Amino acid sequence: HVQLVESGGGSVQAGGSLNLSCVASGHTWSRYCMGWFRQAPGKGREGVAVVDDDTRYADSVKGRFTITRDDAKNTLYLQMNSLKPDDTAMYYCAADHGSCPPSRNTGYWGQGTQVTVS
Repeated sequence: HVQLVESGGGSVQAGGSLNLSCVASGHTWSRYCMGWFRQAPGKGREGVAVVDDDTRYADSVKGRFTITRDDAKNTLYLQMNSLKPDDTAMYYCAADHGSCPPSRNTGYWGQGTQVTVS
């Protein structure tokens, strides 16, 4: 049973930090591209960061967010520092074997965790 479960979201003041986690099950995830996406109210889903053999970040989060993965624990992380109100969104974890960044059509997606920055 393939499943991605995010956690670690919450409410924080501007300038604060959060560390999101995504636990993956049902596959050997070490061969997958994995990433974090976010969707703010009234906006489309945007890529935040991805990791395969390399890491890549959206310009809006470079220098503030760090994506890491622990394949032994099947867990993906997103350390978010210096948070801004514009970072407020639902954050989703995704994984894809054939596409990087993960595709909506072929990838696996979690249900999301809410991040609110005030």
